Amino acid sequence: MRPFAVSMGDPAGIGPEITMKAWTELRASPQHAFAVAAPASLFGDIPHVVIDDISEAAEAFKTALPVLAIDGQRAALGKPSSKHAPAIIESIEHCTALCLTGKADALITNPIAKHVLYDAGFNFPGHTEFLGHLAANRAAPYASGPVMMLAAQGLRVGLATVHIPLNKAAEQISTDGIVQTARVILGALKTDFGITNPRLALTGLNPHAGEGGALGREEIDIINPAAIRLRNEGHDVTDAQPADTLFHAEAREGYDAVLAMYHDQGLIPVKTLDFHGGVNITLGLPFIRTSPDHGTAFGIAGDGVARPDSLIAAIKTARTNADHRYAY
Repeated sequence: MRPFAVSMGDPAGIGPEITMKAWTELRASPQHAFAVAAPASLFGDIPHVVIDDISEAAEAFKTALPVLAIDGQRAALGKPSSKHAPAIIESIEHCTALCLTGKADALITNPIAKHVLYDAGFNFPGHTEFLGHLAANRAAPYASGPVMMLAAQGLRVGLATVHIPLNKAAEQISTDGIVQTARVILGALKTDFGITNPRLALTGLNPHAGEGGALGREEIDIINPAAIRLRNEGHDVTDAQPADTLFHAEAREGYDAVLAMYHDQGLIPVKTLDFHGGVNITLGLPFIRTSPDHGTAFGIAGDGVARPDSLIAAIKTARTNADHRYAY
């Protein structure tokens, strides 16, 4: 069992606060030991210790927050600035390298503000796509992603399209894309979640899943043909289902995960079910990656009121998934 690598996120946001609160909550749990890659100055008078190697994290974790020091400037809380972009990116890259070299069991990423990175020339829509780029030459133990999944209280939702405008999402979905994304989700359910015979539900794109073509033909022409291909491969996959009836408690008993066609269709149910405890998981990588299911919250940074629930859930999910992957 190896420690986790935690990226710093945006230093002007709540990342430092929730990282410290997560350490306070978990420091007596050696299975959840982690080190954060960040400038040591980020934590000020907060109990922390700079370590030279992540292998030192487990022992240090008992008494102080382990920090893998990188260069960077002290941030003004609540005031994002592109001057922090190099350190934010370096932190992600360093933590990813630790996972790819087998020194860390998982990567947990703190929230970033994409506009801060864009201003500094960052060319990726977000964490998911950047991590896919960093791991492009290393195969996952199942179909390769990256695929974004959100999870909370047993509900798992993967996304066919992610950070694009809604009208573009309708244009982007394809039978081949749905099949590939479903393969990643089904592989992850077996490998990282320990589900021997996973069941996947597909949402429709249109109201009432198109209502037989009266409200759109994407279900007939794109989504259901993907479901047929997947069933022919031996997978337990539904045809397109009306999204408005797919997420209540009784319906959730009929599947292990959902593949939603666009961002808000999948994230609204997860965040409604557990706004503070949801976890963002990147599937199809050669390492485990989880993240809090919220943003930088610049508006409350420095107020001491940020809740660490989602980061703690992300760390616990990372341990469970890593253990399942080892066992598999």
